[in-house]
Amino acid sequence: SVQHTFKAPDAAWDGTKGDVPPLKTCHVDKVMDYQDPSQRPPQTVKAGETVIYTYDVFWAASSVRWASRWDIYLTMDNAVPNRVHWFSIINSLLIVLFLTVMIAIILIRNLYRDIVRYNAQRDEDGDETGWKLVHTDVFRPPSEFRMLFCVCVGTGAQVIACALLTVLFASVGFLSPANRGSLMVALLLLYALMGSVSGYVSARLFKTFKGKTWQRCTSLTAFLFPGICFVTFLMLNVMMASYHSTGAVPFTSMLSLVGLWLFVSVPLVFLGAFIGYRREPIEFPVRFSVTPRPIPDQPWYLSTYMVLLVGGVLPFGACFVEVFFIMSSLWMGQYYYVFGFLFIVLVILLVTCAETAIVFTYFQLCNEDYRWWWRSFMVPGSTGLYVFLYSCLYFSRLEANLTVTYFLYFCYMVLVSGGITLITGTAGFLACLAFSRQIYSSIKV
Repeated sequence: SVQHTFKAPDAAWDGTKGDVPPLKTCHVDKVMDYQDPSQRPPQTVKAGETVIYTYDVFWAASSVRWASRWDIYLTMDNAVPNRVHWFSIINSLLIVLFLTVMIAIILIRNLYRDIVRYNAQRDEDGDETGWKLVHTDVFRPPSEFRMLFCVCVGTGAQVIACALLTVLFASVGFLSPANRGSLMVALLLLYALMGSVSGYVSARLFKTFKGKTWQRCTSLTAFLFPGICFVTFLMLNVMMASYHSTGAVPFTSMLSLVGLWLFVSVPLVFLGAFIGYRREPIEFPVRFSVTPRPIPDQPWYLSTYMVLLVGGVLPFGACFVEVFFIMSSLWMGQYYYVFGFLFIVLVILLVTCAETAIVFTYFQLCNEDYRWWWRSFMVPGSTGLYVFLYSCLYFSRLEANLTVTYFLYFCYMVLVSGGITLITGTAGFLACLAFSRQIYSSIKV
């Protein structure tokens, strides 16, 4: 309340701790009666005049348990009903069901028929056709950027493990949004601890490609993606500090982050790589020939740009509702608390990426194009492109008026989209690797 005066006409108070002169307009032992501001004449304040105001606190017993008292804030007073998230789950399940039916048709009808026909041709010495025709080239390592491919897959495996564990811990209640910063701390710690996963996956895949410089591959795995993220974060943090923003990270916290990266994550990456490179390479059911087979011209619908545009639509459609709420939490100051829904959507997203990559890889092999390594990664990985395009549309909701806002938003969204590309691409590649090994082990060559 405002419009207060002291009892003594000459009383004054500078706002510091100490005895406050008694007020004429209210009493310390009595709660003031509420008065509608619209029924009270406005207070005129002159230049240099001191304004005296007070506030009252009234404590009341509550029947709500202590652990549940944050729920009204986390749910934004039920501003977003749970049925919206259930709609997201049902939408994702329908997409997965559609892809599962397609794969079932491929596996039960086409693929089974192909295997029977190919085995019959083997007994009759008939001409090979379809995906069996490229059996001597299908497991040939990619001709371009082999090391980068191993680094991307290893980093993607690390991000997948980190994301699944973080969302799982949050969904069971270990990481509450009421405890500010706990989610980010857990995310950074789990990412550092999952370094051994990325080192193991990248090193073993690099050994399968008959690579020799595994130390270089491991170094790129340990420093490439985290280095890009750190340099971007450092640049943006300097910009925020120049604006005297309270969101700028202190220098000591930056040192802690660097120490977590260099002294925890990097050694674990090298440890995982050491273990992975000592393991036997991945075994394939068929060997590739010395001379690569020429690849015929591909139809327009299997061109690289077309499959990249189409491949990310279904995975993005499976998660776009939750993407909206997560971005509202990141950029609009809202709470995100439905981590159980998020965990289900994350699993559905990985399944959708795996099934999408399998379908496109099968069509590609049927057209005698055995260059499936990078494509199986990039087709589902184009989901990150759709997330970035959606973020460009979402930016209009922020009403930005500073140049630094544009840098902050789009730089962070590029990093987020890159992380989603690694997650979805790795899920698609691992599924295609298992699919290819399975179908080629089922035929006689």
